This record gives sequence, structure tokens and C-alpha cells, in this order.
Amino acid sequence: MEQATLVRRAKEPEITPLREGVREPAITPVREGAMSQVSTPPPRDGLPNVATDLADDELQLLAEIATGVTTDVAARRLELSARTLRRRLRAICDQLGVNTPIEAVVWAARRQLI
Repeated sequence: MEQATLVRRAKEPEITPLREGVREPAITPVREGAMSQVSTPPPRDGLPNVATDLADDELQLLAEIATGVTTDVAARRLELSARTLRRRLRAICDQLGVNTPIEAVVWAARRQLI
């Protein structure tokens, strides 16, 4: 009599639909050294990329985000609503020509503004 060998299959990850026709994207590993490739945007007018346009409260907001707290906690510390903080972050990103608040924090940190 032959013995059957049981093979346990790995459970396939479930894909939960976000809404009809849209699937959750697969998570891919981050390439080694990917963060070192984040760069500041090129100057718009050919001059050095200096933060003369950022006000003290904008730099304070970026410094608070740089500590790693959530936007809700940062908003409470700065005595702002969470919505106002997100709106100001978006305005700072637009002003600097970056896509995310993290890029804005990196931009300010590289210039030793925060």
C-alpha cells in the first residue's frame, strides 16, 4: 500500500477590493539605498535653492513632523486643527516643489533649517 504525502500549500494572500474594480496594490520591498536617491527639486529660477520663502511657523511645522509624530499629534502641539495642518503641509510642499511632506522635511533638514 502506498502512503500519500500531504503537502501544505502556502495560503495565498487575500486581495481585498477597495471599491469595485480596484484592487489593493501588492507591497514590494524597498530597494536598498532607495532613500539616498531622494533629492531636492532643482531651483526654479537658477538661483540656489534657499528657503527664504518659508516662514518661521512653516519651519516649526516641518520640525514637528520631523520628530515622527502623527499629523493629529503635531496639530495638537501646534494648536491647529488636523485639517489646517494638512492644508499647510500641502502648501509648503507646493511652494518647495516636492511631492510629499517627508520630502519637504528632508529638504529643510539638508539645509539645516530644522
